Amino acid sequence: MIDAIQYEIIRNRLLAVTEEMRIALQSVSGSPTVTEASDFFTGLYLPDGEFATMGFQVAHEAPPVGALIRHINSHRKPPRAGDMFIGNDPYVGALHQNDVQMTGPVFDGDRLVAWAGVMAHETDVGGMNFASWCPAATEVYQEGLRIPAVKLVDAGELRDDVLEMIVSASRLPAALGLDIRAFIATLNVATERLQSLFARYGADVVGEAMRRMIATTERRTRERLAELPDGRVHVRDFLEHDGHANRLYAVDLVATKSGEELTLDFSGSSQQAPGFINATRAGLRGGVTGALIPTLGFGLAWNEGLLRPVDIVAPDGLVCTAQHPAPVGSATVETIWTVTNVVQRALNLLLACSPEYADRAQAVSSGTMATFNLGGVNQFGERFGLHSLDPLAGGSGAFACRDGVDAGGPVAVPAPAIADVESNEQVSPLLYLYRRLRPDTAGAGTSRGGQSGEMGLTLRGVPGATALVMTHGAEVPNSVGLFGGWPGSTVRQRFATAEGGTETDLLREHLAGTEPTWRELGPKPGEIPMRPGDLFAVSWQGGGGWGDPLFRDPADVAADVARGVVSAQHAAQVYGVVLGDGALDIDGTRERRLAIRTERLGAPPSAEPDPDAPGHALGPALRLVRVDGTVEVRSTAGAVLSRGSTRWRAGAVSRRVDPSAHRIRLHEDLAMTAHHCPLSGQLLSVDVHRRDEEPVEELVLNL
Repeated sequence: MIDAIQYEIIRNRLLAVTEEMRIALQSVSGSPTVTEASDFFTGLYLPDGEFATMGFQVAHEAPPVGALIRHINSHRKPPRAGDMFIGNDPYVGALHQNDVQMTGPVFDGDRLVAWAGVMAHETDVGGMNFASWCPAATEVYQEGLRIPAVKLVDAGELRDDVLEMIVSASRLPAALGLDIRAFIATLNVATERLQSLFARYGADVVGEAMRRMIATTERRTRERLAELPDGRVHVRDFLEHDGHANRLYAVDLVATKSGEELTLDFSGSSQQAPGFINATRAGLRGGVTGALIPTLGFGLAWNEGLLRPVDIVAPDGLVCTAQHPAPVGSATVETIWTVTNVVQRALNLLLACSPEYADRAQAVSSGTMATFNLGGVNQFGERFGLHSLDPLAGGSGAFACRDGVDAGGPVAVPAPAIADVESNEQVSPLLYLYRRLRPDTAGAGTSRGGQSGEMGLTLRGVPGATALVMTHGAEVPNSVGLFGGWPGSTVRQRFATAEGGTETDLLREHLAGTEPTWRELGPKPGEIPMRPGDLFAVSWQGGGGWGDPLFRDPADVAADVARGVVSAQHAAQVYGVVLGDGALDIDGTRERRLAIRTERLGAPPSAEPDPDAPGHALGPALRLVRVDGTVEVRSTAGAVLSRGSTRWRAGAVSRRVDPSAHRIRLHEDLAMTAHHCPLSGQLLSVDVHRRDEEPVEELVLNL
């Protein structure tokens, strides 16, 4: 039996081991993806593959490494001390082939006590395109080498033949080989540290501490769920272009919370795609984990206990449960990312309806990740490859009580990091013209989202290279807001061709502030030849806003204008804030805001919102009340929006809106609808939906 003090000591030692694994990995790897950015994972596991600890990098990866361990347990001979296994098969456990995993058993004598696991995104593992992101792929066979679970280290001896076979599939064998050796070093560190814990405290005690960590997180997650209102939340997000055609795919979630349990039902999602945007079931579970950490896991140890109260329902053959041999090369930044978006949104709606946790609820953060890879031969005649993680610098979502973080990044990467400009320029012939925050990209709201970043790139010192460019969210605003907050900006990708100019001409024009002739790129242009003098520019999604922008403090809007976060035009058009000679015009702002509310309703508002209106709060502007035993949803201005249910949209003043003022472009099959209080004109919700369908009803509470 382990006492409380001993448990806390061992628990913190296990977390320290996980952190030391990160240090070892970053110390040996030569890839900026690992050494400076954050596309990797480390963690410790029970013998059955449940994760007991995880690092602060890519949260999606914790369950997939566990799936690799379970595959080894069921399909391989019992491991021995010193064995290490490598894998990257999405139909076994990886998210996509680029995410190369390694795991090794940790023994005390002859008894298996734990596993250690590590993963990093590798720039190239073969396939029909450089960087192993293959937009034209129709089968997973075209996307690079698949390793189900192969013993790379046998009882402490490296199998050089297996390593040579793996790295020979890559266009960057030296880089892949170095990272694999970094994995081995990382697992060696974990093994040594765990065995020292076994020697000091006993393997039984350490194993019990790992199990208690999971049980404690499970108990506290169940307690947190029990504190939230019971109900059903229906949300839907979209991704466009499957690599072959610009079709629209839905990730549809019905989340049902009952007592201390949560059911996440994805059955309404689109069928799997012919292209590479699909995710396997391992990816679905990873995407769910990425959303649970910030919504239910704050203040808790992050481990398998977060998932134990959660039932994931999804039939085979969906875009989030693709069946072999569907291509899945961009799963991480497409369907898995979108799974995280919908789970995050559903749980934040429940948090917002809880008096205790309302301030923890957050609009969607950085709802996509645009992908930029560059490869070719550098000025020294050596093959190079770069996987840019700059697009992690999207804006984070707003909270009820504070703005989102500029370039705050996605919630599924708890400690996001991007490489220095100079590091990327050192390992590739890239020249950054800029990497900066972009104005007017933050989702507007009473609390605004975080701004997105943007970058502009060209080549230098080489005759040419190949860029691989793709995204979703160029025509879908994935970073949706809450309770009248607007989505953040969509991704914008542009390319300018030198047209006979030179690198010097481009730099001279850039320094002079001259805009080149831009060509707008679609969501997935794929491979693009680049020459010196060509320019690629991309901006990412801003974070979603919270609440009606007309209720943001005008002084905060004026401060945003002064800082360059918001333009004066955006301030007047979206926030209703008028500035004269840079100073706040109070009377002009009051008149402008009244005019916007009048335009929303087609008549002047007849009442004002009362933030102290009685009833159970459904966000800042709606209240759930009971009148003679009948449930009603009312606005804080007193409008009765529904009676007998919490489906309130039919009682609002709703109209389709043009989102272009918010730097948002919409897919031709999508529309945006704004819903307003019929008395005050307050904006209650901004919904993104298929043009030929009504918005999804989001929230039905059982109070």
